[in-house]
Amino acid sequence: MELSDTLQTLYTATVEQDNGTYQISVPEREIATGAVSEGSTYRVALISMSTSDTEATNTTEIDQSAESDGPPVEEGEQRDVEIENLGDQGDGIAKVEHGYVVIVPETSVGDRVTVEMQQVRENVAFADVVDDTLRGEV
Repeated sequence: MELSDTLQTLYTATVEQDNGTYQISVPEREIATGAVSEGSTYRVALISMSTSDTEATNTTEIDQSAESDGPPVEEGEQRDVEIENLGDQGDGIAKVEHGYVVIVPETSVGDRVTVEMQQVRENVAFADVVDDTLRGEV
């Protein structure tokens, strides 16, 4: 399966019927991390999961276990990230697995840097640049 570069979030949900309409619940962490905003409109792609599709089933199991294990990063861990946006205070914002937000001071949109996670919370991590040799390269 090929995923678009503009994909904002990826998670598993059940389609539910309610008085002739159908709803998909958005996990609270998607709102908290800024992957999606309440009241905004998004294009949604639905991918059917058949029980005979072993690869899809395995992917679902991995995604569900990753969600329940907490943040996808640990303090002291180093990652290569690309700064996608700037926060209100001017800090760079990168996203890793499941739309998890990493805030990186003293960076600009488009910077590709290696960072070290300094403080990890449930929905956001704060990191410092440890290698900027890729800075500005895209």
